[in-house]
Amino acid sequence: MKLFDLSGKRALITGGTHGLGMAMAKGLGEAGAQIIINDVLEEKLKGAIQEYKQAGFDVKGYRFDVTNDEAVGQAIQTIEKEVGPIDILINNAGIIKRTPMVDMEASDFRQVIEVDLIAPFIVSKYVGRNMIKRHAGKIINMCSMMSELGRDTVSAYAAAKGGLKMLTRNMATEWAKFNIQVNGIGPGYFATEQTAPIRVNGHPFNDFIISRTPAGRWGDPTDLVGTTVFLSSAASDFINGQIIYVDGGILATIGKPANES
Repeated sequence: MKLFDLSGKRALITGGTHGLGMAMAKGLGEAGAQIIINDVLEEKLKGAIQEYKQAGFDVKGYRFDVTNDEAVGQAIQTIEKEVGPIDILINNAGIIKRTPMVDMEASDFRQVIEVDLIAPFIVSKYVGRNMIKRHAGKIINMCSMMSELGRDTVSAYAAAKGGLKMLTRNMATEWAKFNIQVNGIGPGYFATEQTAPIRVNGHPFNDFIISRTPAGRWGDPTDLVGTTVFLSSAASDFINGQIIYVDGGILATIGKPANES
């Protein structure tokens, strides 16, 4: 369908070298978009580019720190000169530090806020300026379920993602008049390399997630593709400032009673 066709579009996915970022990037590529990825580590970037190309995708990679205002500004300028205008931006790069609040160093808290909240502001600022000039653009911020829920040991992450949710709404408020749609995706619990050690039958956290999720399973990274393509395409041209939670239904329910099978 033409509504979902991304042919001729260029999509920048920060942190698109692995996991959910790579899954979303490949989905955009399958829909016709030119893929542009970023990472702060050169070797990680090279390895990801090789994986994309082996899978048949046309990809460009750029190394820069998303928290560095000057570096981001230079990188966006270079990308638009070498590849072309950025039509789609996915602010995916992020970190998490699982530490009880009473034990967490302020420097660690600040680092999470820098990467998960301030970096999307910086990257969006530079990409947004050019989108405003062209009166067109799509921006997707990865907001997480932790923009709605709290959990032990993730105070900094939840604070950053809650802030990103509100930044998404404010960006939409400021930029909708320029035909720019800014929305968020809030993934639930997904099967990635990072979660592999706890996704084994009998592990308490695995059992908790399976029982807590109405769909009864962890998300597969490909489960994000449909929402990503939708929010990147003409199909979502009148949707702005919304957060779509791709979570198997977790946020819809209080959970199963303890005696329910």
